[in-house]
Amino acid sequence: MKDTPLDLSRLATMDGGRATRLLQRIREASLAGDRPPMAPRPVIGASWQRMRRLGVDPDRQTGRAVLGAEELEHRRRTSALAEVIRGVTGGLTDVADATVQILVVSDDQGRVLWREGNPKVSRQADAISLAEGAAWSEQVTGTNAIGTALAARAPVQVHSAEHFVHTLTHWTCAAAPVHDPRDGRLLGAIDVSGPAAGFHPTTLALVTSVARLAESELRERHQRAVGRLRSVAAPILSRVGGRAVAVDTHGWTAAVTGMAPVDRLPLPKSLRPGRLWLPSLGMCTVEPLPGGWLLTVEEEPPPDAPSKVVLDLSRPRRWSLTVSGSAGSWAQELTPRHAELLYVLAVHRDGRSAAELAADVFGDPTRTVTVRAEMSRVRRHLAGVLAHRPYRFSEEVEVEVVRPEHPADLLPHSTAPAVAGGRLSRRDHGQGQG
Repeated sequence: MKDTPLDLSRLATMDGGRATRLLQRIREASLAGDRPPMAPRPVIGASWQRMRRLGVDPDRQTGRAVLGAEELEHRRRTSALAEVIRGVTGGLTDVADATVQILVVSDDQGRVLWREGNPKVSRQADAISLAEGAAWSEQVTGTNAIGTALAARAPVQVHSAEHFVHTLTHWTCAAAPVHDPRDGRLLGAIDVSGPAAGFHPTTLALVTSVARLAESELRERHQRAVGRLRSVAAPILSRVGGRAVAVDTHGWTAAVTGMAPVDRLPLPKSLRPGRLWLPSLGMCTVEPLPGGWLLTVEEEPPPDAPSKVVLDLSRPRRWSLTVSGSAGSWAQELTPRHAELLYVLAVHRDGRSAAELAADVFGDPTRTVTVRAEMSRVRRHLAGVLAHRPYRFSEEVEVEVVRPEHPADLLPHSTAPAVAGGRLSRRDHGQGQG
């Protein structure tokens, strides 16, 4: 018996039939609770564990329910991917067609928005409901490249019997998530799928490069939009007395006066004209601009310090921090890294040094430069909430951590030692709020 996990490069060196039989033996033994001949790849093993917790039946048929034409078209129109997908996937579509595969693009919920490629494979894909409008999240379809890439927030290749649902074990697929460079939000996934005989380990690198190209194109479009906003805001700011900043709808700074510039200000989702308290600025007057907002800082005594912070880690892919005080409440969505850091500080209320945080998050206490840079970004947006020397939540602030129902779902993307320890401790000592 071997405990060393299987890897894709080894599969590529095997005869196709032998590789398929090995994967089948690993899958059957793992699902039966027996010791497999080799451990599944970590990303696959973690997904299979999620499937068992969700109660996904490995013998189920893949879902037949698809979105109606109107809903599908609405999702296509409102997806940020619609701006760039045709331009960046053209070459990949040709490759998929030539290698007897198909190209699939999903939204962040795993719903297929677009599908192109080899006509014969497209007909085979219809038989497993890999069709436009179909749901391919892990919860619906089990372990698969689209759903697992979205759950892990990382590129994933799933081959043959690595699929959890038996119907899919004759397929191979590789997918990479696409994130919105403006706010880090997950937009969807780009996938190449086809019969298992077409497996090649380089497909994952190809799909990943196209996903990064899509993000790059979105970033360039955003920079052009900020430039247009800057040209509108600059003459307005020149007439404003005091402190003011023009930001786009995602909080990215276009122009500033009377204060030090920052790259981005976190904004509440429901921003409207009027008065608003922001932790990083204080009380502001909010006015609309074409493509953004003008925030004018009111020069008055600051409100009382925030009294409570709720760190919500209960959702699979969207984590947030809500700050409440006498001036009202305010929420900010968190990047994966900032969610890790704030979780560690919530657990260690007495604080952590840069070296301790580096060990907690990276497993390497020497990575203090990276930690200090990340904490500088976090503290810039959470004045009055976070202190330093050591890094910690302010003593006056009550901190509540809302955890996921299952301990293993605590920041599932994270490999941070402190988060891994948190998953184990919750499993050992029960569930609930922290």
